Amino acid sequence: MFRKSWLIVFFVCLLCPKVFAQSEKLSSTVPRAVLMYQRSMQAAKDRDFQKAIELMDNAIKRDPKFGEAYLRLGGYYKTMANKGLAFENYKKGISVLPFNPALVNDYLTVADAAINQGDYKFAEEQFTNFLKASEGNPKVQKNVPYAEMQVKSCQFAQEAMKNPVDFKPSRLGGHINQFAYQYFPTVTADQRHFLYTGRGASPDADENLYLCEKVDGRWSAPASVSAMINTQYNEGAGTISGDGKTLVFTSCERPDSQGDCDLYISVKKGDQWSKPKNMGPIVNSASWDSQPSLSADGRTLYFSSLRKNGSFGQEDIWVTRLQENGTWSGAVNVGAPINTPGKDMAPFIHASGTTLYFTSDGHIGMGGLDLYEANFENNAWSMPQNMGYPLNTFEDEGSIFITSNNTKGYYSRQLTNPNSGKRAIDLYEFDVPAAWRSKETTTYAAGRVFDAVTKRPIKADVQLYDLAKDELMQQVNSDPVNGEYTIVLNEGTQYAMYAAADNYLLKSLNFDYLNKKDFNPLTLDIYLDPVKPGASVVLNNIFFGSNKYNLEGISKTELKKLITFMRRYNTIRVEISGHTDDVGSDEANKELSEKRAQSVAAYLAANGISKDRIKAIGYGETKPAVPNNSEANRQQNRRIEFRIL
Repeated sequence: MFRKSWLIVFFVCLLCPKVFAQSEKLSSTVPRAVLMYQRSMQAAKDRDFQKAIELMDNAIKRDPKFGEAYLRLGGYYKTMANKGLAFENYKKGISVLPFNPALVNDYLTVADAAINQGDYKFAEEQFTNFLKASEGNPKVQKNVPYAEMQVKSCQFAQEAMKNPVDFKPSRLGGHINQFAYQYFPTVTADQRHFLYTGRGASPDADENLYLCEKVDGRWSAPASVSAMINTQYNEGAGTISGDGKTLVFTSCERPDSQGDCDLYISVKKGDQWSKPKNMGPIVNSASWDSQPSLSADGRTLYFSSLRKNGSFGQEDIWVTRLQENGTWSGAVNVGAPINTPGKDMAPFIHASGTTLYFTSDGHIGMGGLDLYEANFENNAWSMPQNMGYPLNTFEDEGSIFITSNNTKGYYSRQLTNPNSGKRAIDLYEFDVPAAWRSKETTTYAAGRVFDAVTKRPIKADVQLYDLAKDELMQQVNSDPVNGEYTIVLNEGTQYAMYAAADNYLLKSLNFDYLNKKDFNPLTLDIYLDPVKPGASVVLNNIFFGSNKYNLEGISKTELKKLITFMRRYNTIRVEISGHTDDVGSDEANKELSEKRAQSVAAYLAANGISKDRIKAIGYGETKPAVPNNSEANRQQNRRIEFRIL
């Protein structure tokens, strides 16, 4: 969210000009210049900055090498939010004065102004002067670590500008960038819907959430996401799940708020969003909670928070997860190396679930808030990497979003008029450079879930398991109105996908992306058979070696699903049938199919399912599902089926 607290800090800075450290004796020996300087100081004390500027200009005209006058004039312009003229005068002032430890605070102020204008070489010089001047000065030691890091940032920035990333952003059309500020873009996994926040220019302007749809390759004009979502209160910084069915956003100062700004959640059924619910004290705090980012399946939520308990410093990134009972877990700080004593915020978790993008001023960068990338490896986040120039600049960089297939990116960029200080935040689109892509490429499967008999859409749980790990990776619900679902798949993984609903037979599907192959999106409608005699399903995630009947380890996920199903419907009897292709003799194929069916039945029996409820039979090659005229068809015919008797 475009934080109100940012604005508060900004205007406080305007009202509190820096009181520069001065040597006891001014550098000027021109009496009239010194007099104008003193009168200017009094005018500034009286808050008459126009008069103060005129008098200080007069002092400089009388003595063009009056360093302290330039410094004070820079402070006036900073007070008036004119960063360009502030830095111009700071630079002149500090440049004409010889090194003096008494100017220790001025060196830091000028260095900050320089880095905020992108003058990294000069900034490095002044941070170095500060460090030199701070030696033996206990009053400024608290700023030494900051200055040391800023020296490294200046060095990094100069190198980054010599080696720019191949990044060519284009501003999105005026129909999208129609507000004074627009930020926090997010796109569904199928790249059909684009959600972002729009806001007017005044400090008290209302934020709202807007949604665009891709029509003929272009984003439509934005429309309010829903009258149920956008209200008289402030709503912004939204995130949407990969299937476009779960929305989490920030709203401030509502009657049910836990703190300044809270996270709210809404679920879409058909074309209607539910009434938003505050995510409660288990997620929200008594402070500021905002800038959410949902995982592709909508079950893991990263967000920014200013809460003090458990914090590393200022804003930190936190995470909460949807539990099996439908409640969210207590928020947990993601910890180091992501969070620092500085500002760490605006998280975006890629659809792969293994790459986190965020903004920070607590890591080495280009100045202000920069964008960083970290990967989840060996159960921990890697050291964040600055995404480089020209994405990052001396300006504050905002939120970023990269599509599930790593091809398109969207981000918000703040530009400031150097003279007026007026800001604008617009949305940009770009082709994702290889260096910024998530370490895992993703695609998606989308479709609808139907009753196989009535052909009516039904609500079902759609789960995705990593077979090698026997681990649930994603879970979504198909829409109860239209049956739609979308689920994200990562390259390099073999998946089992299951669709299940009350009183329906479990549907088993397999996606093998271990090897690079066609990785295009899938459109896959699923038909579930009611639990009744004669209903059957192919067990697509039961595996055997070639001409073997011993169950392979990756069959465990499917077998556990069968056990759960049999326990839930504890009165049914089933047939486990084995089938083969036509390669080999009839007798050998029948024997192999029987032994494979018996292996499955034996596993069920060994895990508490009564043998009386299970019939194992082998049909060999006598019941092909498709003609045995290709290897792909033969693979389909080598199968295990599960049928209710």
